[in-house]
Amino acid sequence: MSDALAELNTFIEEWQDSPEQNKQTFLRLKAFLESKPGVSLEFHPRPKVTYSLRAVHENQKTKSLFAMVDVIEDQPRWLSVCFYGEFIHDPDEKGDYVPEGLLGEDAVCFDLEEFNEEDVCYVEARLEEAFQSAAQG
Repeated sequence: MSDALAELNTFIEEWQDSPEQNKQTFLRLKAFLESKPGVSLEFHPRPKVTYSLRAVHENQKTKSLFAMVDVIEDQPRWLSVCFYGEFIHDPDEKGDYVPEGLLGEDAVCFDLEEFNEEDVCYVEARLEEAFQSAAQG
């Protein structure tokens, strides 16, 4: 097991879920990404700031990820799921456009402050869309 994977597992084990169920949301999005062929996950912790789960497709040549699920260290913790702007559409305009917000490139980010099935499904649809974009190289 890699150090980053061990660190991710420790982070998850030590995370005490709150009534908002953000740990449940994180685990669901993580499982969604893990189920995609050709996808690897990287974990980038910045204790007391954010804990980033980054999804990379093996076909990607110019971008270092296609989606980033950030756990924002707050009371309670909440999630920000970000994508390159050109990788997804946001038909219901639920996301926030963030100029240069993802590794210096324009992004669309979705804040999930509590578990809501409709919102999680919407973000999963964006994950699928970004996965398809990344698979094209």
